[in-house]
Amino acid sequence: MSGPGQWRSAFRAWRGRRPFVGGLLLTLGGAEILVTMKAPLPVILHIGMQGLAGYLLPTLMVVCGLLILFNPSQRLFYSVIAVLISLGTWVTSNLGGFMVGLLLGVTGSCMAFGWLPDQEPRVGRRKRRKAARAAEALRRASLPGAGEPA
Repeated sequence: MSGPGQWRSAFRAWRGRRPFVGGLLLTLGGAEILVTMKAPLPVILHIGMQGLAGYLLPTLMVVCGLLILFNPSQRLFYSVIAVLISLGTWVTSNLGGFMVGLLLGVTGSCMAFGWLPDQEPRVGRRKRRKAARAAEALRRASLPGAGEPA
């Protein structure tokens, strides 16, 4: 297996060893808030500190999201800091990027905080049903007199 298939399986293995979705949502939330800071003047709401903190907090959100992705062993510290920073953007950065960035940041931080690295992968419903049907068929086949007509 080479090419895209090998790359995909390597990425899937890398992604499985870290809180990928949480870090991604946090990074996207910070990026969205930074983009709304560059919105046209009539769109920008002038609430709170529009100076350095308006750019500093979303930048720290992006940094925390990237740190969660690339250093998952410290995810608890980064996610606690990130949720506090995300909530701080409500005051400093256009109501947290018009609520979208704030919600993405808080959701991503909570997902990263709740991620457990040593947990078995979830088995989907279809796979569970298929395994149960196979076990039931095997059990019926091993019963005495299963092959005889009734």
